[in-house]
Amino acid sequence: MSADQYFTHRDVRLRYRDEGAGAPVVFLHGWTLDLESWEPQANALAASFRVVRLDRRGFGLSSGNPSIGDDVGDLAALFDHLQIDRVTMAGASQGARVALSFAIAHASRLAALVLDGAPDPTLPSLGGGVARELPMARYRELARTVGIEAFRREWLEHPFMQLHTQDAAAHELLRRIVARYPGRDLRDGSTERDELLSAEVLRNMRTPTLVINGALDTERRKQVGDMLASRLPNAERKLVANGGHLANLDQPAAYNDIIRQFLVRQARIAA
Repeated sequence: MSADQYFTHRDVRLRYRDEGAGAPVVFLHGWTLDLESWEPQANALAASFRVVRLDRRGFGLSSGNPSIGDDVGDLAALFDHLQIDRVTMAGASQGARVALSFAIAHASRLAALVLDGAPDPTLPSLGGGVARELPMARYRELARTVGIEAFRREWLEHPFMQLHTQDAAAHELLRRIVARYPGRDLRDGSTERDELLSAEVLRNMRTPTLVINGALDTERRKQVGDMLASRLPNAERKLVANGGHLANLDQPAAYNDIIRQFLVRQARIAA
């Protein structure tokens, strides 16, 4: 396992890991998670690729307050810090929304894109979109009045957090990660709304993109995946059999094979 490293951007201290060698692949975690959620991917892919993982600001061991807009700047600063010109970026759930935002702001720095379990980028994240999937008002009230541990217990029961694997180590890893979630965005009442992306913006994206969902993900998230794959002009679509919203933990071998095959195809095309 790679050692934790830190760098500072705009007074925020950000944890990252940088392991392996080869074409760089950056993994972005979803809400309440951190870089260790990608442990099965780092273990499998670092033999062939340079795998970079980041605790997004406000999550895991990174300081600061969560902000998708600031995530984009943090990533650009991290790539400068690591002297990386172009990357493949893989984002899961909220991390996929960050990856899409980065792709629009810094298209020239992306070799390819992986969107896993993405929320609908054409709807307000805290309005008509994610609010229909997550009871954010209840979660904020629970964190403020009862405590963050009460939120963590309830959150682990949400369909997004259900693992279908019988692997006890995967379940324990998920519990440890959620136990580190600081809950700053719940306790400060943050209501940041992402910039909405129009269908035209998606159609104009030329970055080669892999759109993934677990086959057991929620119907809404699979529908969003279908929509993204149909609107992005250079996209391919994959489902991970027997995987839920956290397909990378549910079915790591199948998930890693899909990612690896996509990366190898893109490398051949670039060559």
